Amino acid sequence: VQLVESGGGSVQAGGSLRLSCAASGVTVRTYCMAWFRQALGKGREGVAHIELDGSAMYADSVQGRFTVSKDSAKNALYLQMNSLKPEDSAMYYCAAFSGWCQIRSSAGLQEGIFRYWGQGTQVTVS
Repeated sequence: VQLVESGGGSVQAGGSLRLSCAASGVTVRTYCMAWFRQALGKGREGVAHIELDGSAMYADSVQGRFTVSKDSAKNALYLQMNSLKPEDSAMYYCAAFSGWCQIRSSAGLQEGIFRYWGQGTQVTVS
């Protein structure tokens, strides 16, 4: 199994970035796919996730600014991030859970249930 993130970088506040996660060995159609982030000196937090049926959920801190999506044909996960703020600066990880996450807010995601993780992509907002 491999999850490979890309698309991170440095951007000014108010700007946008689109993160991608290419999956192999797992099928995004049959997994709950999530984005987590970890800022320097802080714990990892759930940002957004998308269920098997395409239902998208978010943490309150990104609601209305971030959009999570998946492409089953490409077996990929995406995170469109708009109106970025300095507090969005972090390493962003994609993760896969075999089944339904069954949680309304991504902030409540338990990282321990996600078996598969990518290596992360850095986002810096100044």
